[in-house]
Amino acid sequence: MLVLFETAAGYAIFKVLDEKKLQEVDSLWKEFQTPEKANKIVKLKHFEKFQDTTEALAAATALVEGKIGKSLKKVLKKVVAKEAHEQLAISDAKLGGVIKDKLNLSCVHNTAIAELMRGIRNQMESLITGLPPREISAMSLGLAHSLSRYKLKFSPDKVDTMIVQAISLLDDLDKELNNYIMRCREWYGWHFPEIGKIITDNLAYCKSVKKIGVRTNVATTDLSDILPEEVEGEVKTAAEISMGTEVSEEDIGNILHLCDQVIEISEYRAQLYDYLKNRMMAIAPNLTIMVGELVGARLIAHAGSLLNLAKHPASTVQILGAEKALFRALKTKKDTPKYGLIYHASLVGQTTPKNKGKISRMLAAKAALAIRYDALGEDTNTELGVESRAKLEVRLRHLEEKGIRRISGTGKAMAKTEKYQHKSEVKTYDPSGDSTLPSVSKKRKLEEEEEPTEVKVKKMKKERVPEEAEEEEEEAAAAEEPPKKKKKKEKKHEPAEEEEPAAVEETSEKKKKKKKKKAKEEEDE
Repeated sequence: MLVLFETAAGYAIFKVLDEKKLQEVDSLWKEFQTPEKANKIVKLKHFEKFQDTTEALAAATALVEGKIGKSLKKVLKKVVAKEAHEQLAISDAKLGGVIKDKLNLSCVHNTAIAELMRGIRNQMESLITGLPPREISAMSLGLAHSLSRYKLKFSPDKVDTMIVQAISLLDDLDKELNNYIMRCREWYGWHFPEIGKIITDNLAYCKSVKKIGVRTNVATTDLSDILPEEVEGEVKTAAEISMGTEVSEEDIGNILHLCDQVIEISEYRAQLYDYLKNRMMAIAPNLTIMVGELVGARLIAHAGSLLNLAKHPASTVQILGAEKALFRALKTKKDTPKYGLIYHASLVGQTTPKNKGKISRMLAAKAALAIRYDALGEDTNTELGVESRAKLEVRLRHLEEKGIRRISGTGKAMAKTEKYQHKSEVKTYDPSGDSTLPSVSKKRKLEEEEEPTEVKVKKMKKERVPEEAEEEEEEAAAAEEPPKKKKKKEKKHEPAEEEEPAAVEETSEKKKKKKKKKAKEEEDE
């Protein structure tokens, strides 16, 4: 029986001298108590040494994954294949199955073999000649480190811990810079308050203060390398009529020292930002293209790592950073937030408030895909990020132009919009409502009312005409009707029209009597 034994230095093939001892599993360990006893059980037949750590790592990873490496295949073909009739003792049953399939060698793995391997490992230094103990320990340590790195998928270029620390430091520097600059402006403002309103840029302000020092030195100081000519002229004019108080040289010295600190921190911040940008393009290039360096770094820092961020769904990426608002909304049963850290992305910032929710949802969906591609993909190209951003920009343009395509139908036709027609709400003034006087005199109204009554009475005397003729007369009468104001009066006289002609004659007689009375009164006068 042959034994395959793996070490950090290489592969060893042992020949079992006494196979009967393997049957006594419980007492097998006693045979390996001393090197002399161990040499009576097994004997080294062949040792294949690894050339370097890379080869050792490749062999070790192949064994861990249950595969046959190149070096192992070479050893088995060279040594074991010559004695194919003998069995091969191995420590991994899975590896034995692979060897049996590919090389057609019978492999053995049981408790006795495991005990034999333990004994060989205990007496390895005496059984394998030509390898000093110090060299074996160094090889074991190097292989252990390489193997652990491989298991963790460790790569110096793929360290997202650096991004988390860099973005946290960048935020801290921004806070400290704001505090320092506010203190510097307030402190120097007692001496020269006018310069604070003239120079708005903080870095330029600190550089100018450092170069000027005392206010009286402004006239002899050249600020052309820091400020434009117009601003420099304003500063010099303001210095002549300044309302500031006088300060000592010690005070000016402390102010200048503070300005030095602000300038140094600003330079370091710019350097740190460049470092963060380069690191983000190396670790998460697609995410950087989608949302930018700062937003992408904050998302990674909030999740803890790029791999943790890749495990989040798009809906979580969308509201990452707004957890407090989310749980408050759920508790009070109000609308949940539409965006978190992703709100600061350029695509969301350039949209109108109405479309921010839609764009943040679409951006989160595409960003989730980009994060998974960066974290788990083997390639490091940026094609996915560029294509996704182009699609989002097209979608954003459609939303801004209100040219949203139809959902039903072919989906290619543009949505139809109604033509705009201006409808004026201006009402015209009706002057007829101003006058309270009747537009027609009462006498005229009475005469107009009497005429139709006489006409209708004459019609009653006539013979009845056929129905068709009556319809024509009604239409003619309707066409010749007086204005709307006279309809009420006509309704009042309708019963009089239906009376007999005798009533009409009586009214005419009364009128004649009235006329006679009027004539007599005139004669008496």
